[in-house]
Amino acid sequence: MVSAKRRKNIIRILRTATGPIKGMDLADSLGVTRQVIVQDIAILRAAGEDIIATPRGYLLTNSLQPKAVTKTIACRHHTNEEMEQELTAIVDLGGSIIDVIIEHPVYGEKRGVLMITSRQDVKDFMNSIEDEYAQPLSSLTGGVHIHTIQVRDEESYIRIWEELKRRGFLIEE
Repeated sequence: MVSAKRRKNIIRILRTATGPIKGMDLADSLGVTRQVIVQDIAILRAAGEDIIATPRGYLLTNSLQPKAVTKTIACRHHTNEEMEQELTAIVDLGGSIIDVIIEHPVYGEKRGVLMITSRQDVKDFMNSIEDEYAQPLSSLTGGVHIHTIQVRDEESYIRIWEELKRRGFLIEE
């Protein structure tokens, strides 16, 4: 079975990758179309593989920092400039921003996978927002949102929490 072998190769590539892999790159390396990769990823997910799609490509969740502390943090900002300041503060203090979550009054919880780990990732994300004329998810909730972040230790989390509070982005109650 060619398709089963290809899916094993996708898992092998994702396991050895040092970061997200774009669907088009997988397609090129395996000699198929991007749509075939999308279908294969859906089949692999249905089979229990924990693959997530990020704005920069696919990755296995076990490729995230294994010993990292994972926390959620509630924030509010009103402009794209403030969003960039918030994201930059988190990565500058050693955090990785896994996702953004909003509570929509009609659709319930909505989540966007971000996987932002550096200033360059912040810049790329902000450029994507601008280039695509997109609105951040938090625009649907008056700027209120939650981030799942990963840090190496509790002290790093406290530094991020304090900095977001100092800048007025943190929602405490």
